[in-house]
Amino acid sequence: MTQGRPLLNRRLTAFGTTIFAEMSALAVRTGSINLGQGFPDTDGPEEIREAAVRALRAGHGNQYPPGPGVPELRTAVAEHQLRRYALTYDPDSEVLVTAGATEAVAASLLALVEPGDEVIALEPYYDSYAACIAMAGGTRVPVTLRPDGGAFRLDLDELRAAVTPRTRLILLNTPHNPTGTVLRRDELAAVAELACERDLLVVTDEVYEHLVFEGEHIPLASFPGMRERTVTVSSAGKTFSFTGWKIGWITASPELVTAVRSAKQFLTFVSGGPLQYAVAEALRLPDRYFDDLRADLLAKRDLLSDGLAEAGFGVHRPAGTYFVTADIRPLGGERDGVAFCRALPERCGVVAVPNAVFYDHQEQGAPFVRFAFCKRVDVLEEAVTRLKGLSTGR
Repeated sequence: MTQGRPLLNRRLTAFGTTIFAEMSALAVRTGSINLGQGFPDTDGPEEIREAAVRALRAGHGNQYPPGPGVPELRTAVAEHQLRRYALTYDPDSEVLVTAGATEAVAASLLALVEPGDEVIALEPYYDSYAACIAMAGGTRVPVTLRPDGGAFRLDLDELRAAVTPRTRLILLNTPHNPTGTVLRRDELAAVAELACERDLLVVTDEVYEHLVFEGEHIPLASFPGMRERTVTVSSAGKTFSFTGWKIGWITASPELVTAVRSAKQFLTFVSGGPLQYAVAEALRLPDRYFDDLRADLLAKRDLLSDGLAEAGFGVHRPAGTYFVTADIRPLGGERDGVAFCRALPERCGVVAVPNAVFYDHQEQGAPFVRFAFCKRVDVLEEAVTRLKGLSTGR
């Protein structure tokens, strides 16, 4: 019946159960505090939740919404890009609503990459990037962000050297998960120059655009020559703490949006109709909301970072996102982040994620683990108390 072939498409044989599923199951089984998966433990603004309820009751989006997304949300996305970054997009032809940022990235790669094309991705990378490149038939070319002075840095010479005649696209993530790196203006300018010089497309994952604590978020599409070759991806989940809604979007030139929509329509076609109306209202919240969100997460970043340092970890304090990367080597005798994370729940009742699973060069990420700080303060305080037991032997 199977002609002797494995059931799973060979392009996906390297991808089993995601590390997030494994670690979350471990958290449930052991009753541990889950600082592995990046989801908040409280909901976002009440007025936005009520906006979704109003839409449901009014029958807005209960049936199939338009394929590109409801006009209200596409207009709100375009307004957001203009207000925040002075980027002008036509909501009718240059905005596409997706089932979260993950689908946006998947549809972009399926649309723009052909078998044999090379895709450059910064490692460590979000795990779906590797799977999406594989599904598109592309070849993943990692460029490693390396620890430098408490942060992780992009080597621009290494990036340039990674481009070959087969390179089709650069997949860029800033603010960067899992390292928390926020690419500087000069780094982005160099990426833009390289893309223009070598005629490359760029897909930028900017879902943490509002979670920047040091530096600033600058969309790559704002650099000269980049608007027509950049697909910008973002979503509502991280900014508004409704990760289960899965409402994302891309902004790009009409030609790029048309290409991505051609792939996206055969993935989900449409999703989350009533929720799209609510997210449209969320994007129009006053600046105070975004400022308060950033201030709240900054305080939580420092609480967890300080606690990890006191527990004996080497801490890479993030400039953005809501993750802290910690080095386990200063704990003494610890080298294998995967083994460390699998043992951590039994040792102290906390779950983290090993960074090595986000690398092609796994030895580069072996000693690093990722903790999420998008949790209630009391949860983070209890986690810190438990983690300090690692250094005291309790």
